[in-house]
Amino acid sequence: MTAGRCPLHCHEHGCVSRREFLVGSAVFLAGCSSMRRQRAAVTPIRQCGPAARYRPALWAAFVRREGDYGMLWPGAVYDGEKARGMYADKMVETASLLGADLNLRSKPLYSLAEGQEWIAQAEAAKADGLVLVMLDRQQHAWPTARKVAESRIPSIVYSPLGSSFTTNTVDLAARPGCVVYSTDDYRQAAYGMKMLCAAAKMRRTCCVVIQGDKRYDSTLADTGITLRRIPASSFIEEYRRTPDSEDIVAMADEYMRRARKRIDATQQDVVNGLKSYYVAGRILEREGGDAITMDCLGALGKIDVSLPCIAWSRMNDDGIPAACEADVGAVASLVMTHYLFDRPGFQQDPVADTADDTIIGAHCSCPTRLHGYGAPPEPFDIKHHHGNRDAVPRTVWRKGQRVTSIDLLPGSGQTSSTVLVSAGTVTENKEVPPSGGCVVSVKVKFDGHQEVLSFPGFHQIFFYGDYKEQIRDFCQLCGFTAQVV
Repeated sequence: MTAGRCPLHCHEHGCVSRREFLVGSAVFLAGCSSMRRQRAAVTPIRQCGPAARYRPALWAAFVRREGDYGMLWPGAVYDGEKARGMYADKMVETASLLGADLNLRSKPLYSLAEGQEWIAQAEAAKADGLVLVMLDRQQHAWPTARKVAESRIPSIVYSPLGSSFTTNTVDLAARPGCVVYSTDDYRQAAYGMKMLCAAAKMRRTCCVVIQGDKRYDSTLADTGITLRRIPASSFIEEYRRTPDSEDIVAMADEYMRRARKRIDATQQDVVNGLKSYYVAGRILEREGGDAITMDCLGALGKIDVSLPCIAWSRMNDDGIPAACEADVGAVASLVMTHYLFDRPGFQQDPVADTADDTIIGAHCSCPTRLHGYGAPPEPFDIKHHHGNRDAVPRTVWRKGQRVTSIDLLPGSGQTSSTVLVSAGTVTENKEVPPSGGCVVSVKVKFDGHQEVLSFPGFHQIFFYGDYKEQIRDFCQLCGFTAQVV
């Protein structure tokens, strides 16, 4: 079985096959917050916006002919009612783990008319997603699936083996707004449900953008993300009012203890940087934000307020998408990583190394919990930002680790968003100095044949795991254009 559609790839922190795919367990999905609480004496910042409070509404139904299967596929050997009971139980469990409300039709759809009525009801109820489970290949089954795909609701069609030929699936294979999974491995259906929830939460995500001197809201193209822009002075004034509290000092002490080594940066540098963590938390709460980005260099680069590198690293560790330099495309990419794979990403500047055809991802706000929010952190050092001020965690990436790179390029009113996606392997952590650039410089050898000097995008998000196929599926579901690099 080829690698491809597993949402987590969490077997011994390495790559796993498609057959090892899972959405997660109750411990994983529900226990991350408690694990975060245990690692520090202070309470982590939480998402405070609409997405944090929202429970996606999923509608699910089975479709089959009424009566015996007879000699026509899936045939008399197929126990459709047993399969329906098994998959119903699994979908109920998955919805619970995902924090979604599941409206599961009690009886199968026995006709195309019943299917059309069910779709109309879901549209009227403003369902966030449809899940259609195929228990038949004959009669109205696949015409119903086509009606689901043509609906205005993002949809997953799950076809256990025996319920389709490729002649049934070919017309839906690349249809925007619908993803078909044809397998007995239910975990693909579970990931489909997770994608529906992620898309629903993305559409309700509010990102606070700290930049300029104006206050207004806008929407980021077809992602649905609300951009709540507030003046940079809001952050600066809040920062200057914030004392070196016991909580901030305690968190700084924690970083000093956990760091492998400290280079130039003092404990006060760490304290100053972590003030931004608390300031950002108060702003998120006040503005009702789920994510945050800031024109950090533009607003703070020439004043005495500490750059928020370590704060942004910590926020991503705690499950809050936080991007540098007011880059809203990077925010959207981090939001995707967060909702789909339950782990933080690393926003970086891409640097080509033509000697070995690699890309070096370089920046100063790298998270440490690269394996996932509930997983142990990677080791890190503490250094000065560009060698002259503030405190930055230098996270050490695991050599040989498979990684994915994504970069969402926001669309316009006329064009859909494009997501650049690639997968590769970590080969080295570059030292700065003697290499120039940002504190974290991780070298990745990507799988494709893209010339590294023209590797597309900027501020791409690197994150652990090989998720290229999963990202392509999500793009199809959301109507984005996936461009594999």
